[in-house]
Amino acid sequence: MLRHDSHVRLSTLLALLSLQAGLLHAQEADPAALPDEPGTDLPALTEPDANAPATDAATGPAAMMAGGSVSQNVTINLISRLVKRGMLTQEDANDLIAMAEADAQAARLRDESMRVAIADAAAPPLEEGDVGVSYVPEPVRQQMQAEIKAQLTAEAREQEWSAKNPKPEWKEQWEIFGDLRTRYEGTFFGDGNDNTGAFPNFNAINTGSPFDVAGTQFSPQLNVDEDRQRFRFRFRAGAGFDLEDGFSGGFRVATGDSNSPVSTNQSFGTSGGNFSKYQLWLDRAFLSYNFGKQLDADVNIDIGRFENPFFASEVMWDDDIGLDGIALRGSHQVADGVKVFGAGGAFPIFNTDFHFASNQPAKFESTDKYLFAGQIGVDLKIKDDLNAKFSVAYYDFSGAEGEFSSPYTPLTSSDAGSSDATRPSFAQKGNTYMPLRVIIPDASNGFGTTNQWQYFGLATPFKNVTFTGRLDYDGYEPVRLSAVGEVIKNVAFDENRLALYGVNNRGPAGAGGGSGAFEGGDMAWFLNLIAGSPSFDKRGDWNTFIGYRHVESDAVIDGFTDSDFGGGGTNMKGFTIGGNYALSPSVRVGARWMSAGEIAGPTLKSDVLQFDINAKF
Repeated sequence: MLRHDSHVRLSTLLALLSLQAGLLHAQEADPAALPDEPGTDLPALTEPDANAPATDAATGPAAMMAGGSVSQNVTINLISRLVKRGMLTQEDANDLIAMAEADAQAARLRDESMRVAIADAAAPPLEEGDVGVSYVPEPVRQQMQAEIKAQLTAEAREQEWSAKNPKPEWKEQWEIFGDLRTRYEGTFFGDGNDNTGAFPNFNAINTGSPFDVAGTQFSPQLNVDEDRQRFRFRFRAGAGFDLEDGFSGGFRVATGDSNSPVSTNQSFGTSGGNFSKYQLWLDRAFLSYNFGKQLDADVNIDIGRFENPFFASEVMWDDDIGLDGIALRGSHQVADGVKVFGAGGAFPIFNTDFHFASNQPAKFESTDKYLFAGQIGVDLKIKDDLNAKFSVAYYDFSGAEGEFSSPYTPLTSSDAGSSDATRPSFAQKGNTYMPLRVIIPDASNGFGTTNQWQYFGLATPFKNVTFTGRLDYDGYEPVRLSAVGEVIKNVAFDENRLALYGVNNRGPAGAGGGSGAFEGGDMAWFLNLIAGSPSFDKRGDWNTFIGYRHVESDAVIDGFTDSDFGGGGTNMKGFTIGGNYALSPSVRVGARWMSAGEIAGPTLKSDVLQFDINAKF
């Protein structure tokens, strides 16, 4: 505090009052004339505020004055002169400067508050819907500016605002994908296979000219005794696109030796050989609509040609198969760790040619074939490291079985029968077949001894009930242990019809000659054990598997089942063993060995060895 020396106190007060009056007069004339830096405001000579910040003694005006430095602040220099002349002690000077700093800080806060109040009073009144914004201090504004800048920079990086060549909008809605596989495949036949004409190639007959069963030539026959080695490749490319508002779609093209529904393999050296070019087929083309938001579930409707929507093994459906028609599929979480799923639809299998029969003016009634199918299942999270998936499905292959024609006498091999369209348009091998044409014997055909041109259809209807399950155990991460199983029964199996009309899948003829007893069946089951990486996301990922299957002759339609095991088709049992290894996230190699043997009918054993290199993009 100031000392009570009257002479010093009076002189000091007079000097400071005079200085304050002069400075106030100068500020009114020219506000810019006074320095605008901390510590230069004119003290009000009031008692210091206890809450005001203290001046730093090491760097403030008092330290400057004590060190003999000259300040640009007139007041500080004046106080310094008074100290030098002995009119003030150093302690009094320090007290005066501290009070002046506190008063200056209080004045700045007061003036800023008055400025905001005046601005608010001058602003127009807020109307309904307007938002009033209070004064934001400078440090807060700077922090907000930094945060907004950081956020905008992150968004720009994510959305590629600053890219030199940003993606066009249409590219954001498209996803291009594809894969390439090259394969070595060797097929090796065991000793003792029946090569006496016991294995007609029904697909070759039904897709060509009808076969004269009364002739002296063998029908087209399957290879059952000569080993074959071939190099094959598969190329597929397509795109998926988002059409917004729940709509999406896609397409894919693929290679293939033919338009087979179960294989996109192209063998090198075929299709003309001599380095001839290969064909591309339209493999997928579909439109999809997701309306799950309205139902609080994931529900899609697909139309066109699309991926198989059913949860099934390769015994029921080959991995390459695509279905035509319309499908409804979806899933819904009903409880913690419990999700139900389902699929169903109608799928045209065959539609009669519009002009059938083309060589006569009166046309035959259309013979259309459909698959009507439905499936329901449940996904279960049993434990953190144990998951299960189970389903039951029903497949009704309506009209797939062969039918007898109206009786007639074909004059040439091209004279069509009324039921010719009931024959399969594609088949592999294994199902039981029956002749379709009811040919009237007369003089033109030697009373049934010549000109017996025939096509062949499936000898039984097919309605499959299928139980499929999968268990995944992740207790040994990153290795997953999985088991996949399936049981299938053809509940429409007609053994009496097969025994009467079936021409294959029979045992040895009896002592009296004629056909042997029918030996086919209606059941199939499959079990596959897998260990390894659940996905091939990085170099070094691997898996290995071993499986066994038993597929009786008429358990499933041979044209839709696995095309690799035993050369494709049904009426086989045996083992599969193999594995895969990732060379990179996009390239992997694999190998498998498949050993198969016939269940019913004459002996047929085969082993298939495959080495693959797969690349995807």
